[in-house]
Parts: sequence; C-alpha cells; structure tokens
Amino acid sequence: MAAVVQKLDRVGEKTKSKTKAAIEFAHQAERLGQYAPDQEDDATGSTHAVEATFITAQDPVIVTANGGRLPAVPVEEAIKLNKLRDVVDERDPSQNQPLKSESRESKDGTIHGAHPTKRHSEEHEKPDAPLRDATPPSRTNPLFPPLPLYGPPTFMRRIQCYMFRVSSAILSMCFLLVIILGAAFTSIPLAAQHVWLRLTFRNPDKRRPFFHEEERRKKARRAAERAWKKQTKGTRNVKANGEEEGKNADEFIPLEGGPDHIPCDVRYYARRVGLDCEIFEVQTEDGFIIDLWHIYNPRDYERRNSTQLSPHSPEVFPDGTANGSANGSQHPSSEKKYPVLMIHGLLQSAGAYCTNDDDSLAFFLTKAGYDVWLGNNRCGFKPRHTMLKYSDPRMWAWNIRQMGVLDLPALISRVLSETGFEKLGLICHSQGTTQTFVALAKEQRPEISDKISVFCALAPAAYAGPLVGKMYFKFMRVISPGMFRAFFGIHAFIPIMMTMHSLLPPRFYGAMGYRVFSFMFNWTDDRWERDLRDRMFQFAPVYVSAESMRWWLGRECFAKQKCILATREEKIIEDKEDEQEDVQLNRADEDTSSDEGESYNVPPGTETQKNAEKKAPHKRHEDRAKYAWYGPGTPPFALWIAGADELVDGRRLLRRFERNREPHVDVVHAKVIEGYEHLDVIWAMDAIEKVGKEVREVLWKTAPEEARRLCRVPKGCEEISEFYKKGKRRESATREVDATAGEWSKRGKEQVSGGPGEGDKI
Repeated sequence: MAAVVQKLDRVGEKTKSKTKAAIEFAHQAERLGQYAPDQEDDATGSTHAVEATFITAQDPVIVTANGGRLPAVPVEEAIKLNKLRDVVDERDPSQNQPLKSESRESKDGTIHGAHPTKRHSEEHEKPDAPLRDATPPSRTNPLFPPLPLYGPPTFMRRIQCYMFRVSSAILSMCFLLVIILGAAFTSIPLAAQHVWLRLTFRNPDKRRPFFHEEERRKKARRAAERAWKKQTKGTRNVKANGEEEGKNADEFIPLEGGPDHIPCDVRYYARRVGLDCEIFEVQTEDGFIIDLWHIYNPRDYERRNSTQLSPHSPEVFPDGTANGSANGSQHPSSEKKYPVLMIHGLLQSAGAYCTNDDDSLAFFLTKAGYDVWLGNNRCGFKPRHTMLKYSDPRMWAWNIRQMGVLDLPALISRVLSETGFEKLGLICHSQGTTQTFVALAKEQRPEISDKISVFCALAPAAYAGPLVGKMYFKFMRVISPGMFRAFFGIHAFIPIMMTMHSLLPPRFYGAMGYRVFSFMFNWTDDRWERDLRDRMFQFAPVYVSAESMRWWLGRECFAKQKCILATREEKIIEDKEDEQEDVQLNRADEDTSSDEGESYNVPPGTETQKNAEKKAPHKRHEDRAKYAWYGPGTPPFALWIAGADELVDGRRLLRRFERNREPHVDVVHAKVIEGYEHLDVIWAMDAIEKVGKEVREVLWKTAPEEARRLCRVPKGCEEISEFYKKGKRRESATREVDATAGEWSKRGKEQVSGGPGEGDKI
C-alpha cells in the first residue's frame, strides 16, 4: 500500500511539474512570438514560438506555429524555450540531433564563441555535445555582445519605438547636418584654388594623374551617345532575348545607349556594355529576403522566368538539391562558366562593382568568361522579411555577425544551387571581407569553407586604420549604448539618407554624396574617372541597422578593440612577440653574416625566420594553431591592400599571415598597391590592370580540377599551367609592392587604347 502511495505521489509531482512547465512554455512562446494572441487573426495565423532552431551555437532562430522564422533571440531565451518544450512533450534532450560547436581561446584568456556553462562543462567537452545547450556568456565574447530582445508589439513597446524614432530623427539629422557642414567647410579651400586656376587661364583638372585618358574616354563616350541617337529601329535586328542576329557570343553589342541618365539600376549599366542582369530573391535562415544579381551574356544564356527567381527554402546547402541541370539548361555544355560571387562594402550595394563601364570588375570578369553573381546583404535598398515589418525593431537587431553567418551562406548556397557547382570563387570588398573573415573563423561558421575555392579580399577590413580616431567617430565611441540608440534609433541608421537618395536629382546627389563621404573617410577621386563619379554614389547608401553601425563605431566592439576577431590586449601581446621575434631574427642575421662575411636583411617567412621559430618553443606550430582564427579547412586567401588606406589597416593583417599566425591559411597572392585609397581597388581607372587581371588569374588557378575540366578557360588564363594545391605554399605568397598607383603606366595606355578597359579586347 505504501509503495502504491509513493507511486501516486511521484505521478502527481510529475503532473504538477509538467503543468507548471506547460504554463511557463506558453508564456515563453508568447514572449518570443511575432504577435500577442489578441493581435493574431486569420491572415497572420498563430505566430507564437514553438521551438528554437540553432543555426550556430550563437545564432538561434525562432520557428513559429505558422512555419515562419523570427531572428534576433538571445541564446539563453532560446535554450529556455527548448527545455520547457522538452518537458511538455516528454522529449529526451539527448535525442536531439547534436551539432558540434567550437570556441576559440585567445592569448589574453578571452574565450570567443559558444562557451559551455559550468554545470554542463563535462558534457560539452564531448565532440557531440548538443548545440542547443551551448551558451556563450557575454563576458567571454567581448567582440560580439548580445543583441537586445524585443517581444511582440505591445502598447508600451510601440511607445518605446516611437520615442526612439522621434529622438533619432532629430538627433541623427543634426549629426548628419554637422557632417554636411564639415564637408562644405573643408571644400572651400579646394573650391577657391579651383576658381583661382580658372581665372588665371589654367585647367585645374590637368593635375589629375589620368587627365589625358579621362578626356579621351569622355570624347569617345559622347561620340557613342550621338551614334546611338542616330540609329533607327530598323538598323539593328534584335531577337526577343536581346541577342543581335549575325553576331557570335564573344561579341558584346550594347543593348542600351544614348545619354547616361544615371539610374540606380545594375541592369541598365550591364546592357550599356552588351551584358544583362537578372535578380534572384534569396531567403536567409532567419527569414530575411535579400537580392542576388546575376550578370550574364544574353548571347549564350537563357534568362530564367519569374518563378525561378523567387526565394527557395531558408535551408542552406541541402543535400542532393544542387541543381546540376540548371547550368546545363541555361548554358551550352561546352560553355559552362566557373561561378564567382561578389560581396560589397559598408553602406554600399553590389552595384559598386558595375559603375565603370568595361572597367567595372563585375563586367570585366563576366566578359573574361566567369559566371558572375553579385550578393547584397540584408535590408539593402528594400528591407524585407517573411514575417517582420519595417517598423518592428526585431527586423533591425543584427550586426556584422549575422551578415557573415547567415547572409553569406544563403547567397553561396543559392549560387551553387543555380549553377550546379560544388564550389565558387568569392570576391569581397571592405565590409564584405569583414563578414567573410568572421564567418570563416573557428567559432563562427567554418563549414562554409568547403564551398569556397578562394577568398579574394579587396581592401581587407580586419584591423582599424587611423581614421577611426576622427572626431565624429570618437563621439560615437564615447556615448553609452543607450545614448547611441537615442541618437541613431533602434531601426535603420539615419534613414533620411535613403529618402534624399530617392528625391534628389542623380547628379546633384552624386556630387553631394562624394563630398560627404570624402570628408568622412578621407579619400579622393584622383584615380577615378570623374565623368562616371555620379554613378558610383547611386548605389550608396543603403539601409543598414543602427545596431550594425553601433558594432562598427560604438564603445563596445570594433572601434574599441580595433580588430574584428581579437581584443586590444591580444594585439599588445602580439606586438611584443613581434619585437622579440625581430630581435631573434637580427641575432640570426648577425650570426649568418659573421659566418659568411656579409650582412643582409631577412624578411618574414624565409628559412632564417623558420629556423628561429624552431629554436623558440613558444613559436611552435602547435601554439600558433591554438590561437589562430582559422582552422585546417580554410580556403586560400588572396589579398589586395590599398597602401594609402586610412579606413582599415591592411598591412597589419598581411603581417599576421607573414608571421605565420594563421598556419592553416594559404595566402596565394598578396599585393600592396602604394598610393591606392580604400575605394581605388574597385574604382580606380587602372584597377583592372592592378587588381582585375590578377583576380581573374587567381580565380582560375585555385578552381577545383573537376570544375576546370567542365568550364571554358577564361580569356587571359590560357597560359596558366600551375594550379593551387592545398598546403603547397608559394614563395610569392609574401607581399608584392606596387608603387605605380600614381601614374598611368605605358602598359595601361596600351590596354585602353581604342576603348575603355580591355572589356572589348579580351
């Protein structure tokens, strides 16, 4: 009888526990849902949370009852939801599919990434520890502090959002006005000097390094515009798909012409150089809809219909869904092209790669024979989410991490799905390099390394340059997170900029945009083709979250640490190690010179340095690998560094590789272009000569062997015979310095004679 009573008591306690868990689960489900129950209707369906799906150990996504996905949930809240559901459904947590999570230790003791709690430390030491139980405490992850939690749109939350929008509209407008006035004030001496030269019958533009080439191109462009006007409809027999009869696929006949109206439209500029563009919609794993632009030659490619351009499932890299036949149906089997994905920089869109006619990097690579895809990050020109609206702060609770671990994999997955290839070449500029550097790190999402054949980083942004110390940037770093949100809100960052973009005439907006950005970021248009400059600013700025800008410029993250994956303390430790290493190298040089009777300097990466490392126990390969950012599967890197870049410190990043702090990363190409500024790597008139051609060769040298057998050889790569193999380091991987950025070389003149760039010559 006593045993029966005890059994009944246990059943009763279990029932009470389950009932309590059910109540708590209902509250948590409402708290993390899209709407409160009284706000739901037949159109929305049930939007309460049912489970948290972990994309990485630090990125839970809430799955709602209607099948939608909600982003920006703190890890602790997601874990609580799952544990309560385990109790309610009587599920065994150990039966959940385990996913490996990894953390990274730095030299100053900081733990980056998912770090287990003490209670579960023994379980998490196992390689199959459940990902859902991995908790990254904010105190151990200083570079990426937790994002704020916003619940359903209650009355009080609406009031809070309204107050932030009002305060930020006023204060950010004042901030922008100060920037505009500063730009105008600093332009006065330049304008006065310009007027004086005009009054004294001198042409101020003659001081520009490419003045004569600019004048020649301008005249050629005006002649082409007049010729286009004279053409009648009967003079060109064009097929419905845009192909002109009687011409082969290797010729690129413009499909648009006449005066340039400077629209914010990539397809317009592509058609002006004989190419075309189609826009795919891509859904990220947390429900954002982002644009993917495909540049193609209309003579050898069949444009997809509208249903094929719509978003796929949010799942990335699904097994067995690579659309191998898609590429074959769109391109002839003998004309397969190796896919290349290009990602843009901060406050820009991927249209930045398409503004320089044939000298645009995207058009140059397309005409060379690559299949070029342009990826845009979340929000961009059209903020869209499958569930959230513009006014919902959850739509804006993201920063560089989400762009790296969620946007980048979604774009890569869609390109591979559409082309049928297993890997692609990745080209990034500025912020695009940052999100890639973050995503490939050990503790973030290193599995995407298997999908990338080479990572080409243009003006790589890993370390901060001196520009971060400017007065207005210091202001953002001094104010508290609460004040930052009061100034810049919890939604889009200074959205009035996008309003001005849509209202102002393109040429006036382009001129004003250049002055403002030049003032803020200390760059000039000396090496750009000034006649096309207004185009360049039609694709900037775009919508970015205030939370993302707080990561870049606020007091907690990048502006404080001066690095994306290391703390200030770790940088100090590395600087001291470098000094000690240099002392050892100098001693080794002295010993060598005393033996051989001569002295010489030994650069990093040489045999002398390697011998010195062998003699120093703390410099062993194992120690370097332990504290490295990247693991064994990392794809090869290629770097193009702007020598006069004040926004980021590319030389320090290159030094990290030269000092062998990343033993698992093969640097297959590294170049410092002296005199180049941050945007010159994509917009300079000689960027194709100094950057584009080398990118074209690196992409082909590192392409997988199977892909090279299937694809046509890109034009300009026919003589390449040596291809990349993992672990086979090249001596030329150390930096190459190009000191001719300030002049128009003889080789450059030969390449552009008769037409812009070499797009019509290759």
